[in-house]
Amino acid sequence: MVTRRSFLKAGGLAVAGLALDGWSSQQAVAAANAPKTANAANRVNLACIGIGNRGEQIIEEFEKTGLANVVALCDVDLGAKHTQKILAKYPKAKQFKDFREMFDKIAGEFDAVAVATPDHSHFIISMLAMSQGKHVYVEKPMARTFYEAELMMNAARRYPKVVTQVGNQGHSEGNYFQFKTWLEAGIIKDVTAVSAHMNNPRRWHTWDPNIGKLPEGQPIPSSLDWDTWLMARPYHDYNEKYHYGEWRSWFDFGMGALGDWGAHIMDTVHEFLQLGLPYEVNPLKLTGHNDYFFPMSSTILFRFPARNQMPPLDLTWYDGVDNQPPLPVGYGASALDPNIPPSGAGEVVAAKINPGKIIYGKDLIFKGASHGSTLSIIPDSKAKDMASKLPQVPASPSNHFANFLLACQGREKTRSPFEIHGTLSQVFSLGVIAQRLNTRLLLDPTTKQITNHAFANAMLTQEPPRRGWEDFYKL
Repeated sequence: MVTRRSFLKAGGLAVAGLALDGWSSQQAVAAANAPKTANAANRVNLACIGIGNRGEQIIEEFEKTGLANVVALCDVDLGAKHTQKILAKYPKAKQFKDFREMFDKIAGEFDAVAVATPDHSHFIISMLAMSQGKHVYVEKPMARTFYEAELMMNAARRYPKVVTQVGNQGHSEGNYFQFKTWLEAGIIKDVTAVSAHMNNPRRWHTWDPNIGKLPEGQPIPSSLDWDTWLMARPYHDYNEKYHYGEWRSWFDFGMGALGDWGAHIMDTVHEFLQLGLPYEVNPLKLTGHNDYFFPMSSTILFRFPARNQMPPLDLTWYDGVDNQPPLPVGYGASALDPNIPPSGAGEVVAAKINPGKIIYGKDLIFKGASHGSTLSIIPDSKAKDMASKLPQVPASPSNHFANFLLACQGREKTRSPFEIHGTLSQVFSLGVIAQRLNTRLLLDPTTKQITNHAFANAMLTQEPPRRGWEDFYKL
């Protein structure tokens, strides 16, 4: 196990240096910044944490690249049905229930980790990995809280030789390269408004929003290490409505539809229009608001200031099956990215409009679906007029998984590192705080403080970690 002594000795989070000053151990910094040597097969030795459902999909995608060698499999529920396929597929990989034990016993045997655990656990695993010089691929959203994302961005800057990648695959597909090319060519310009929408049914849509307390405790499955699953969160009695993906529904563990799909819909808009942090977050509509799980539908307005000769921009988020955004004239059919992986929750595509975005520029309006789907100019008549003026868009040199592994080998740079995605993750955190409190928030983007609501400002950090997990947050 990684004890407090061994963790701090590894240069983890010993002092306030994580956020503001230097690390306490120069030796740890040097070790983490040392270039990695490719193994004999020229593949990256990979330890996978969270191996069922989405974790299984990620492992299979890494395998397809031919660049990864899976050496360790870690999951708090190794005896569960959804982990058995991957365990059987890699019989030589060492197995662990507790990621801390994996780091303690075989840290020298892997170069990188792939993290596909619930949102509330991304921070702790990623920080331990970076502190020990391991490259990190983590599913979106990068972190659950504003503060965790801040610490992760700071740590990534402290360890520049540690490769990081957040799993928003659109950053390595057509939309990423098209948006960048069209922006540089002046096709996308003077954007003042964006509608981002995800109107599929969600896991909690069958629940009763008149909830008055958390679910009653149930017996913990014998195969499950529930204490490690909880990590730093305040203790909750086990209930099946937290496990197997249900965690995404609860404020205490997940980030709802916004954190789940926002990265796949808003990412290129946020990065290439240099949005940074909003100065206002306003929940315009919350249907079925309660203290425990996410609303049945949400409309959230994010207001961003003018930046680098670009005008102020209002981004409005819509989720909920009865909460589609207004559509511009000539919108046409709603596209769907065929590469979207199945959720495993039995969710179906909404009949009226599929997940995506509408971008309102000075002269042109664009529509796009989710993930890597490319943009279209609307209406069709305008698209035909612009056809001859559109620049050629370069193809992606690698998919998102290969991009990470090639970066681990020093052959590429990741397109969605913590330093880029972290601020978008903070935008999601602000949206979730506005959802939870059902109130308008005013943020100072420079000081990164909420100025009009003391409780909301305190929620940037959330509750103190449980005893035994505080060293991962040590300041």
